[in-house]
Amino acid sequence: MITIVVGTNRKNSISRIIADYYRTILESKGAESQIVDLVDLPEDFISSALYENNGKNEAFNKIRERVQSADKLVFIVPEYNGSFPGVLKTFIDGLKYPEGVKDKKAALIGISSGVQGGVFAMSHLTDIFNYLGMHVLALKPKLAAIEQNLSEGKITNDFYNQLLESQAEKLLEF
Repeated sequence: MITIVVGTNRKNSISRIIADYYRTILESKGAESQIVDLVDLPEDFISSALYENNGKNEAFNKIRERVQSADKLVFIVPEYNGSFPGVLKTFIDGLKYPEGVKDKKAALIGISSGVQGGVFAMSHLTDIFNYLGMHVLALKPKLAAIEQNLSEGKITNDFYNQLLESQAEKLLEF
């Protein structure tokens, strides 16, 4: 099972649209997948599921388990303020340590409204995942100016589609 993580808790996000789109790519290759959307995190998880409260919030634990039990992970990483959303880092902080994502394989997809496609966000996140012992696929598509390359839930940029198709194939082989 491949779990796709929507890296923001923003409602009706472009990240969710990309997650749904990527899921169709995986399905076309015969891969089973599910989506974990951080919009579904409990509102109080910062105070009720982290640190001394780790493991005590059942709603958070269910979401966490969907990530930790996955064979492989895909993170849709929107660029926020030159990095990735704080809610994603906070979610990662709530994973079991050190075994939560250790030795798992992951792929990252960066998206941004600007011209860099989340390059810094994915660099920061890769550093964190490497620290946690996760293996991150080297091909990390950077989908810049995403709003101009998206229509009716589909990516309209042929190069972006080639990158996503190639990444999905490599992830399945990884």
